[in-house]
Amino acid sequence: MTDHDAEGSPRIARDRPVFVISVAAQLAGMHPQTLRQYDRLGLVSPGRAAGRGRRYSHHDIEALREVQRLSQDEGVNLAGVKRILELEDHVAALRARLLELEGELANALLATANAEARVHASYRRDLVPLGRADLLPWRSPPRP
Repeated sequence: MTDHDAEGSPRIARDRPVFVISVAAQLAGMHPQTLRQYDRLGLVSPGRAAGRGRRYSHHDIEALREVQRLSQDEGVNLAGVKRILELEDHVAALRARLLELEGELANALLATANAEARVHASYRRDLVPLGRADLLPWRSPPRP
């Protein structure tokens, strides 16, 4: 089933490689040779078409823009840019795992609460708890 936007047009998945290198370069504001260099350096790894041609996704275009911003605006060398991107990917993976674990914890807490409720529901209602003041110590009757 294809996802559609508000106007009814098909929506392309963010990670789906659809753009040829010339279009991707234009969208990123770069020369196609720069994209090839970034691919060789492992900064952005586009998908490949059947004929081995590069295909860039929306996510790849965003990554290209981030590489350009870090290198030109922030003055980070390409090795540093690669490390930053790797760390950002790692942080994203950790956040996803954290959300997954939080979901598992919430489910476990809910299951525990349900189990506790079942135990409380099983209590005998004909027994009445007494406080210490309600109890008298037992004394044996005096011997004749």
